[in-house]
Amino acid sequence: MAVAKHSPDRTTARAPTAEHEDKHVQYVTAWVADQLFGIPIADVRDVFIIQSMTPVPLAPPQILGLVNLRGRVVTAISLRWQLGLPEPADRQRMIAIGIESDGESYGVIVDRIGEVLNLMPDTAAPTPFHLDSRWAGMSAGVHSLDDCLLVILNVSSVLAFSNDITAR
Repeated sequence: MAVAKHSPDRTTARAPTAEHEDKHVQYVTAWVADQLFGIPIADVRDVFIIQSMTPVPLAPPQILGLVNLRGRVVTAISLRWQLGLPEPADRQRMIAIGIESDGESYGVIVDRIGEVLNLMPDTAAPTPFHLDSRWAGMSAGVHSLDDCLLVILNVSSVLAFSNDITAR
């Protein structure tokens, strides 16, 4: 919600108008381990729970398998693996953020989904030098929120994997 400019008499809150709405960027947020990250909503096709998955022989290790999502074949990618984090042993369900790139569908598996945030582009900052290098390699910048740092995920970097990656 946008806040009207302060006047000596009052401050009023109002819904964003078309004039102000285009200045915000919406992010679908999610958590992996203790890190909050966001994907621009324009890059997100859907959010879904994986019901069943078919393993892919000889696939890179971050590809956990293929999912049939309403008739589409979706490649399930472990963001935890790409970050060098172990998969949780007690995971009861797999939640994925659906994205598309070059005509292919992917599901980026996350620990939990957050909310959709409307943020001003001018509040984004470059990736800090002290951010873990694994996150930094997938970061398109950050937003400093009241209680944590939101890493803006660079979808192209997440999908830039190859078959010659060595096992960790």
